[in-house]
Amino acid sequence: MRQELLSLPKTLAEDVAQNLVMVARLIDEDPEQAYAYSRIALRLASRVAAVREAAGFAAYATQKYSEALAEFRAARRMTGHVELWPVMADCERGMGRPERALEMAGAPEVQKLDKASQVEMRLVAAGARRDLGQLDAAIVTLQSPELASNSVQPWTPRLRYAYADALLAAGREDEAREWFAKALESDKDGTTDASDRLAEMDGVDFVDALNEEQGEADLVDESDSLPDDEDDDDDEDEDEDEDEDDDRAEVDVDVRDTDDLDADADADDFDEPEAEVDADKGPVDKA
Repeated sequence: MRQELLSLPKTLAEDVAQNLVMVARLIDEDPEQAYAYSRIALRLASRVAAVREAAGFAAYATQKYSEALAEFRAARRMTGHVELWPVMADCERGMGRPERALEMAGAPEVQKLDKASQVEMRLVAAGARRDLGQLDAAIVTLQSPELASNSVQPWTPRLRYAYADALLAAGREDEAREWFAKALESDKDGTTDASDRLAEMDGVDFVDALNEEQGEADLVDESDSLPDDEDDDDDEDEDEDEDEDDDRAEVDVDVRDTDDLDADADADDFDEPEAEVDADKGPVDKA
């Protein structure tokens, strides 16, 4: 790739290189963002094969298979290399054309592939057979010297896993369990979920540790909040008691005021007979 970028002006080559680095860094964890960077690189240097190839893988990672296939074909025309043949065939599968993928699996280009790419092509062909509902044919396709070998190669875990998955789909559970175990044994980097598949077959459920810890934290938070709620309730009860005391005090005052008014009224009634009558001026209150 470096040699290809040397054909560009220095500043442009640096910009393209930065975008390609971001594509490689993000393609597994954030495919959409990687795809965005690939489009920038493609806009800057569409005549560089490495750029077309990176754009193809970014589109493939986001399941834009038609676009990916177009980029892979462009890269292949520029370089004349055949290492992209398996992923091009898998794009045909992604576009709903498994028959075309099988045709590519039998093409002369496959003989030019290295061992790893030939195994990859075998995986794609088996997948195409399964797409067509040909489970037995898929199983036979995966049976190969590479599968039977006891030596562990980079492709070994995926090949054994695909074989186990095909056996399970065909209802051959005992054999599937055996090959999932072999896949797990060879999968030191955790590239497959063979352990989960084995546990699933054995009826074992795994509890997510993070979710469990979060649940415990939530319970602690709830328990911490209980005393505050009780204090609030106590405060409310005290306020209600104080209000009741105030109400009782007001009632007592009202009662006393009413008694005073009644007493005054009685006094007035008692004093009325003492009023004298002036013949000229009428009644006069002695008070």
